[in-house]
Amino acid sequence: NKSFEMKLMANGDVGVSVCVLVGVVLLCEASRRLLKKSALFAETALEVYAVEFVSTLQLCCCTHELKLLAEVGRVEPRLSLTLTYLACVVHGLTFGGALGNACGALERACSKRIAGRCALQRVACQFAAACVARAVVPQVWGLGLSDLHLRHKLLGFRCISQIRATLPHTAAVEFAGAFCVHTVISRTQAVEEKYRVHLISVVVTTLVYAGGSVSGAVFNPSLAFSTQFPCSGNSFLEYSLVYWAGPLLGKQADTTATPHLTFSCQVTRLTPLLKLSSCLATLKRCDVDQPLTSRFKIDPLVTSHMGVSNQM
Repeated sequence: NKSFEMKLMANGDVGVSVCVLVGVVLLCEASRRLLKKSALFAETALEVYAVEFVSTLQLCCCTHELKLLAEVGRVEPRLSLTLTYLACVVHGLTFGGALGNACGALERACSKRIAGRCALQRVACQFAAACVARAVVPQVWGLGLSDLHLRHKLLGFRCISQIRATLPHTAAVEFAGAFCVHTVISRTQAVEEKYRVHLISVVVTTLVYAGGSVSGAVFNPSLAFSTQFPCSGNSFLEYSLVYWAGPLLGKQADTTATPHLTFSCQVTRLTPLLKLSSCLATLKRCDVDQPLTSRFKIDPLVTSHMGVSNQM
């Protein structure tokens, strides 16, 4: 009876957390639509930065909640990975052209697709959103919507560093993860978006499963600043080495090591959803940044970590 009651409580915690995630996505999506219709933001540079801020805020808030489920709620690894995958899909479909990752912004600046000032402004929006998420999410937890939130409140909203190996080892994991994700993103530009979002989500989820137990598998500087830097156990410099230098170098390696490679993929009829017939994805660098309404929405999926590391 006691184990049954505990299971019911855990299911209730998961249900509340899923409701919180849905609420965050709906609020951010409503904000994005209002921004695009606003006379102040519509069809201006301000729209790009505003959408960048809102989308990164969505990413950070959702990741905080999923990280809490894994670390404090101790949900099953399969459930954590499932939520990771679903969150990646949702972010990819709703970001509306935002990057949500400093690596993507700096890569565009280096390839002359956007101006350096524009890239820095996007990064500033991302880190501003990360700071807002760090301040807002504990307030939501403080409402005590679930037993999980109440327990975390009693613990003072404390979290422990997810660096569980030597600094070179964890930095290498972040480097390799960022390299893999960005490589898949850049080599699948020709794949139809409705298939591409699931392909990238599968890659991200696999990397979280593989590297989560070592570093947390973040692969995103601004997301790490929101979810990892407040945790005790390591210094700011150590976090910077792992969660900033690692992903940035991984993205740079993808940009410089294989700029002219052609990636060809043929995916047979595994399921109706993953039906990709004879796709040839050739890396194509744009000379200028595309309009907000015509960009692929999948780039934000470099924003991976969804908090399953404690379960691996």
